[in-house]
Order: sequence, then structure tokens, then C-alpha cells
Amino acid sequence: MGTSVQVKPLCGVYNENPLSYLVSVDGFNFLIDCGWNDHFDTSLLQPLSRVASTVDAVLLSHPDTLHLGALPYAMKQLGLSAPVFATEPVFRLGLLTMYDQYLSRKQVSEFDLFTLDDIDSAFQNITRLTYSQNYHIPGKGEGIVIAPHAAGHLLGGTVWKITKDGEDVIYAVDFNHRKERHLNGTVLLSFARPAVLITDAYNALNNQPSRRQRDQEFLDAILKTVRADGNVLLPVDTAGRVLELILILEQFWEQHQLTYPIFFLTYVASSTIDYAKSFLEWMSDSIAKSFEHTRDNAFLLKHVTLLINNSELEKVAGPKIVLASMASLEAGFSHDIFVEWAADTKNLVLFTERGQFATLARMLQSDPPPRAVKVTMSRRIPLVGEELAAYEEEQNRKREEALKATLVKEEESRASLGAELSAGDPMAVNAKITQPSSNAAGLQFGAYRDVLIDGFVPPPASAGPMFPFYENSAEWDDFGEIINLEDYTRNNEDMDHSSIPAEDDVNGKLDEGSASLILDTTPSKVVSSEQTVYVKCSLLYMDFEGRSDGRSVKSILAHVSPLKLVLVHGSAEATEHLKQHCLKNVCQHVYAPQIEESIDVTSDLCAYKVQLSEKLMSNVLFKKLGDYEIAWVDAEVGETENGTFSLLPLSTPTPPHKTVLVGDIKMADLKQYLASKGVQVEFAGGALRCGEYVTLRKVGDSIQKGGSSGVQQIILEGPLSEEYYKIRDHLYAQFYSL
Repeated sequence: MGTSVQVKPLCGVYNENPLSYLVSVDGFNFLIDCGWNDHFDTSLLQPLSRVASTVDAVLLSHPDTLHLGALPYAMKQLGLSAPVFATEPVFRLGLLTMYDQYLSRKQVSEFDLFTLDDIDSAFQNITRLTYSQNYHIPGKGEGIVIAPHAAGHLLGGTVWKITKDGEDVIYAVDFNHRKERHLNGTVLLSFARPAVLITDAYNALNNQPSRRQRDQEFLDAILKTVRADGNVLLPVDTAGRVLELILILEQFWEQHQLTYPIFFLTYVASSTIDYAKSFLEWMSDSIAKSFEHTRDNAFLLKHVTLLINNSELEKVAGPKIVLASMASLEAGFSHDIFVEWAADTKNLVLFTERGQFATLARMLQSDPPPRAVKVTMSRRIPLVGEELAAYEEEQNRKREEALKATLVKEEESRASLGAELSAGDPMAVNAKITQPSSNAAGLQFGAYRDVLIDGFVPPPASAGPMFPFYENSAEWDDFGEIINLEDYTRNNEDMDHSSIPAEDDVNGKLDEGSASLILDTTPSKVVSSEQTVYVKCSLLYMDFEGRSDGRSVKSILAHVSPLKLVLVHGSAEATEHLKQHCLKNVCQHVYAPQIEESIDVTSDLCAYKVQLSEKLMSNVLFKKLGDYEIAWVDAEVGETENGTFSLLPLSTPTPPHKTVLVGDIKMADLKQYLASKGVQVEFAGGALRCGEYVTLRKVGDSIQKGGSSGVQQIILEGPLSEEYYKIRDHLYAQFYSL
């Protein structure tokens, strides 16, 4: 039978909640995405908690909270311990996103769901892959190959392809077919007829204007506000779509020599841009070529100022544009700036993405928006007076309890060691160890004993600690010690990663101010108050989410034409709409499962493994096709002694077969080739006019209407003549014949 595939949604179906799905391929469990929302609602993770211990591998698709926000919590609290796979930008920018989330909440609450150490622990073990890199799963997943491909939504964003026995399972959510300033479009269109396609219905009901029209309206709205002496707030994500917005503003300001100040305000702002500068090979072709030819880095910003606190912002008078996290307005700098600016009619709050469900941003995007909203204003202040004294007394009590526990452990360890020594050689000298007389002595004694107990097991006849000693057996010649050059040679892989901070040094990549927040141990408390904000500023939403719209999604799905389609992540209305459309126009098997509903999407095809016998292979003639070698094989299936199937030479004479031409010709390349052979050639009416009488025309499509496989044909038209046969020979020479 075919490869067994089961899909079980854990979060994010029939709604816009975070994305998290369990996909089992022949019993190997993939957790694809591990998202959370800006409320950090633990109830959303209950389905994940029930299966976390069974997960064999985690695949992350995008570096935002909705796709990876729950990873630190799941690894700390839910028992998730599987290896994690992602692209380098998803790893780096996802780490910064979680840092920004933690710091934003720690400044206004006693946030304790996870710590910075939990974030580091979760991210340090991620295996990073490049686009189109095949990774063969070892052990339990032997035979399964995973590969990331460009999604076009966020930097490093991934369409995951999981392959087993020649059948593909494609996970493609939040993809974008449009080419943008900093990203190429998705490669999803290059896949044809996968066994299973898992995709989202998030934008199924939305259509978008042209990119040029959208960008112009965006810039016009900003300029209109600042020229009227107003401020513009753009609530943005930490390290995702904000990169596209920064490039739009930077390029427009440079072209028109504008002087209105632009600020990018997050706790990790400069770290985000530093990483963006180093990820040019993951970006659009135009950015990569610009750097290659002129060494011009698009993210060497001249007009955007990076800030990590709003104290600098308050010093700037006059109109300004501020891109501040978080996009939901639930926390972070955007929340505080909104409260401060909302009452001024001259100001503008410009949303570039839909707010998450039940957040302040989503409320303000409703139609009509509320005129007044209640918000909670919180800030962290140092402890003083009696509160500070009580805090210090509590800390001293905890230290004393910890010290007592350490001393008790030391006594037990010393007694155990004494018993071992007394039971050994009677001639052994018993080491004299004095009883600690102070806290400092106790700590020194504890450190000494820890080394003694944990470092090695002493032999019975030893009189004291004896550490292992290894003699250096270096080789020498007439000129001295022989040096191994390989010990001092840096290979290409090491050089490629030399500019990337080591996993143990992730904090070193943070802004200096953010690092000071992390290291700040000043006793403090959070003070909160309810406040009513009267919204008099302008509110505007424009779609800069970087996702394909409904019309494009339908066209792409029809082109890919999967055998089975699974719809996730979208409102109930959007999911049902896309499901009905796909049933009529894409494929007959369309599923939209509920939370924790496991659906079986095993392929109807049957796959068998056969061996190629040596006798057969000795007579096969291979021809080179690009990086591969191909051959035509006529054989019959036979059973070997160990019960496996094998392809054997035919017992009867080999029947003849028609010549098979393998390859795909671009008409522009063919035109250039014929011209190099002295043939007068030009394009006319979509066809290639060769010489005076011969015409070449390419017809057909790789995927025909209804999803069935089609055939591309090149039709050679013209009277039979010497010129006709000459051009035909040139045409055949472009193919590989079998």
C-alpha cells in the first residue's frame, strides 16, 4: 500500500488561532509549527500537551509568534524533546521575536511562563537547513526526506516538503506568490501533483489591489499626516513583515530627500537589522544582485533610526513615523505610544496586518471602530522602604535555606566517602579535611568536595584526590614536533559560519540596552492601573501581510493539483468557501478537520521496493541528463531467494519502443541556438519563425484543466525540404533520446 499519512490539527482550524499540526508519515510524528498568540493563553496548548511526548521531529515554517511562540514553553513544561528543524533566518529572527516578547511582558507584568534561559535552551538545538536542502531522517524515520522551500511571506519562511517512497506531503501555509522588495515569491508553483497538500484558508475571501497602488496609498497616508504636523504609529511585528515596510520607507525617503524622522522601536531593533544585513542571500534577486555588483546592502539604513527604548523618542519634537512592536497592541512600545497619541486628531495609527483575535488592534480595526477603549497601563518601579527591606529579608532567608541544604548534602557525601576509604586498603592514609567554620569556608569545601565526588571515583588505595593524567605522545623529527596542518585549517563550512554568533553567545548579539534589561537585578514591582482612552486619531488598515489573496490561492491550488488537500487556519466562513471551491475545481478529496480530529490521507497508490539485479544492470546503457544519468529499462519482476522482488532481464526478446525525448526547451534558448547555427529566426505571433518557410510552435500545458497531467508539444510546421530536416535535427539535438 502507499505511504501512510495522518493529519491531526492541534490548534488553528476553523479560526485564526496559532498554527500547530501533527502529521504522521508511516508512524513518524512531525509537529509542524508550534505557535502561540499574544495573549499566551495556555488553554490553546492543551491538545499539544497530550501528544508532545510522542513527537519525533518539529518543523518550523516562519519566525513569528503564531508559528513558533509556544516552543520554549512546550519544551520546558509539556515534555516536548524532539529535534527541531528550521532555516537559518527562522532560527535567528524567531529567537529575537521571543526575546522581544519576553522583555515586553516582563516590563509590565510578572511573566513566568518561560524565561530567557528557556528560550535559549529551545533554540540552541535547532538544526538549520538551506532552501532545497534534502535532510534524510535517521533512525525511526529512515526513508523520510524533508526539505524547506521558499514561502515568500517572511524572511526564511518555509514551505516544507516531506517525501517518502516517492510521494510528497507538502505543508504550505502563509505563502506569497508576489515578488516583493526584500523577498522572492513562493516556489509552491513548481510542485505538481503531490500526494497531500496542507494549506491555509486565511485569505480565501480577500482580494488585494496591485502592489503599486497599495504602496502609493500607504505613502500618501503617511505624508498627509506628517505634513499636517501629526505623528504616525505603525504597530508591527518584531522581525517579519516590518522589514518590507522599512525598505518601502527607506527607498521613498531616499528618492524624495524627505527629512521627517522614522524610528524602528523594539527591544531588539538593531539586532534585527544586523541579521537582515547578513541574510541577503535569502532575499530577493534584486537585493542579492545589487550587493554582488555594487556591494550596496539594502539594510544599511540612512533614514530609519533604530531605538530600544522610548526615552529617545520623547526627545524628538515635531511629526515623526514610528514602527513599534507589538502588532496586536497588547504589550510592548506600540501599546504605550497608542495610549499617548490616540487622543490627538492629527495623529494616525496605520495597521499593516489584521490584529489577532480579541486583541486591542483587532478591536480598533472593527467597523465602526470604538470611540473609547479601556486599557491597562503597567510599569515596573524599584522597591523602596519597607517593601525593599521585606524583599531583602526574603532573599536572605532563601539563601540561608539553600546553604543549609548544601551543608547537609556535603555531610552525606563526606560520610559516604569515609565509608569507602575505610573499606579499602588499611595502609591508605586518610585525608584530613577540616570542618568549615564559616559560610565562605563552607562554599570552598563544597566546591572541593564536588570536584572530588563528581570528577572521578578514587581507587581504594588512594590517599587523596588523583586526577587522570594523559601523556602527550607527539611525534618528532629532526626539526622538532611534527605539526598536523589539518588542526590549523579552517574549512569552508567553518568560514561560512564564522560571522554567525555561536549558540552559546546568543545574548551577545542583543542590543546593549536590551542586555542591560536582562542583567538588571534591581528589586522592583509592577504597578498597574485601568485607563479609558478616547480614540480621536485616525485609524487605517492596509494589507501588507505578504500573503497570496483568495483569487491567487485558488489559481495556485488548481495549478499544483494535489491528489488530496487539507485546509487549515482560516475563519469558518473562509474555510468552507475554499473547501467547496476546491471540491469543484481542484481535486475530489478535500478535508477540513476539527481540533484533534485525526484524518487519514494515505495515498491510494501502491509502492513496492524492488532490487535491480546485477545481470540486468550490466546491459543497461546510461545517458547523461544534466547532473543525472538516465536509461531505458525493459525487465520483468522476479522473486529472489530472500523473498524480495528484483528486476530481471526479459526471458523473451526485448520488444522495440518508440524514441522518448526527455527534457524541456525554452523557446528563447532555442532561438538563440538556431541563430548560432546560421538560421534566420524571429518570434512572430507567439511562434518561432525559422528561415523562410518553417515555424516552431509550443503548445499544451504541464497541468491541464481539472488537474490531469498534460503534455507539452513542439509542433514543426512547413513544407518538407532540406531546411525543414536541418531545423528538425537541430531541435532533436536539444533533447535526450532513449
